[in-house]
Amino acid sequence: MYLLTIVTPENVFYEHEVLSLVAPGSEGYLGVLTDHAPLITALVPGKLTVKDDKEQELILATSGGFMEVFKNHVTVLAHSVEFLDDVDYERAKRALERAKQRVKSRDPAIDITRAMAALERARNRCRLWEVLKMSQQE
Repeated sequence: MYLLTIVTPENVFYEHEVLSLVAPGSEGYLGVLTDHAPLITALVPGKLTVKDDKEQELILATSGGFMEVFKNHVTVLAHSVEFLDDVDYERAKRALERAKQRVKSRDPAIDITRAMAALERARNRCRLWEVLKMSQQE
């Protein structure tokens, strides 16, 4: 086991001993087990999967950030993160539609880079929520 700390700009979101972590790295998903080699990597929006000390799988949606692995301590510095069970799907769908409209807009006052990031975050939250709900129905 090792210590996982997930930090957002607002707070320490999660800090517990865990068995494993699968994170959306910039070069693809990567897994972290006990005694992993030191590593620093960028994270992209995606699914963060944690197996806790009771071997329960926790699914989180992250909007990206960075991850450091060093001496059995993993630190995730996330722009934002939330447990998938806490995602308000209707709100996420509205955010997705707003972001799509902003990206399509030719309004020069719109920061297109920021709008694209919002689109990616909303798309990730909706997609992960839909996959989770489908898997629960099976």
